[in-house]
Amino acid sequence: MTVIDKPAGMTSHDVVNQLRRRFGEKRIGHAGTLDPGATGVLVVCVGNATRLMRFLSGADKSYVGEIVLGSTTTTLDNEGETTATFDMSAITAADVTTAAGQLTGDIVQVPPMVSALKVDGRRLHELAREGIEIERDARPVSVSRFEIAPTPDPLVYIATVDCSTGTYIRTLADDLGRLLGGGAHLRHLRRTRVGRFTLADALALEDATLLPVETAVQHLARVDVDAPTVALVGHGRVLRAPAGDGPWALFSPEGELIAVYERFGERDAKPVVVLSAA
Repeated sequence: MTVIDKPAGMTSHDVVNQLRRRFGEKRIGHAGTLDPGATGVLVVCVGNATRLMRFLSGADKSYVGEIVLGSTTTTLDNEGETTATFDMSAITAADVTTAAGQLTGDIVQVPPMVSALKVDGRRLHELAREGIEIERDARPVSVSRFEIAPTPDPLVYIATVDCSTGTYIRTLADDLGRLLGGGAHLRHLRRTRVGRFTLADALALEDATLLPVETAVQHLARVDVDAPTVALVGHGRVLRAPAGDGPWALFSPEGELIAVYERFGERDAKPVVVLSAA
């Protein structure tokens, strides 16, 4: 796997295609889409690590971006066309902070039409490009942090967000504008964290290097097993559950990641990914 600081102007799929050529590996996927205009942390799994994607794609994420009050757009960010303007000159920083508080915690969001979400086999942004808009069900998300800081421009605020996977920051910006009695849109979005991976871990695309496969599950509880257990794991056997709730990353006596197990019943654990019979 590798962690990329995605540049603006590229889709996440573009990044994957470049890395596929760079590493000569067809099995590549990313753990969470970033819009073309957004930058920041993009976790990419390569080869065997793609089988561990499920343990990364659901990770909480952090973002920083600018929320511009006074106008809405077709895409909810500065990439779209302006749909309406509002006089929000009387809005204060205290007003914005209070409104952001109403969008913190467990909330529901309606996914934007420009998202990569699939409905009946079609991605919403594909439908949007065809001028089609469909009803979308509101989805529960969790926003643990939505901090607002003013800038020299009284209509522009820096937003810092920690949230669950599936949260749309552009929708947060749009909802914030509506709560303030007008409208708003997002610009200059940057993802600063995916799970335990931060910008400090991210490399420029041209400098990408592969990390050990076990990096993908470094946040899971580690269990070192003996040689007889390695043989059982290689046959996909159910084992007595280690301490804790799991999932557990199992390592051979040689230090090789061989499997990930999850709880099965009250006392046992079953394999969800077996990487090696070692």
